[in-house]
Amino acid sequence: MATNSQNVRVAVTGAVSVGDTDATAPTGTSGALTGFSDLGLIGEDGVTESRGRSTNDIKAWQGGALVRTVVTDGTLTYHFIMLETSKATAELFYGATSVADVSDGSLVIVPTSTGGRKSFVLDVIDGSELLRVYVPQGEVTEVGDRVYQNGEAIGYEVTVTAYLDATLGGAAKVWMTALKTA
Repeated sequence: MATNSQNVRVAVTGAVSVGDTDATAPTGTSGALTGFSDLGLIGEDGVTESRGRSTNDIKAWQGGALVRTVVTDGTLTYHFIMLETSKATAELFYGATSVADVSDGSLVIVPTSTGGRKSFVLDVIDGSELLRVYVPQGEVTEVGDRVYQNGEAIGYEVTVTAYLDATLGGAAKVWMTALKTA
């Protein structure tokens, strides 16, 4: 087995961006994003991608032998904490469609509001290597507690669930410069 330590990637830095579901989809790892807002600084734990699966084991009558496992449910989520307070982060966290009153900087909190579906782009950078994840249909399905504490950043913790997109044929598309052949 050949090993190559140059193939080890580290998520040194990056960005998470959000846009409406009709924002221009990226077409690869290069190029500026159109119709997306950068959510700014992300907490030191970065972004966690989670894939969940539920399965059903099918067993034979003869001896109870396992003959097949069927995937019955699958989820794809991205979890991160936004550190900056901005219009984009507040709207995403609180599920507001817009800041209600920009003259006084207020918004109304409706605990059940998710803000609806959005498109997301995650860029992960390691030197000249880039990994780009595009989620055309995502929604904030969980939010964390807000802690107001001396000496701690006030973060906006969210979990985005990626939904199946008919045009894409999946929940997300990933490009990696390390996988390019030309």
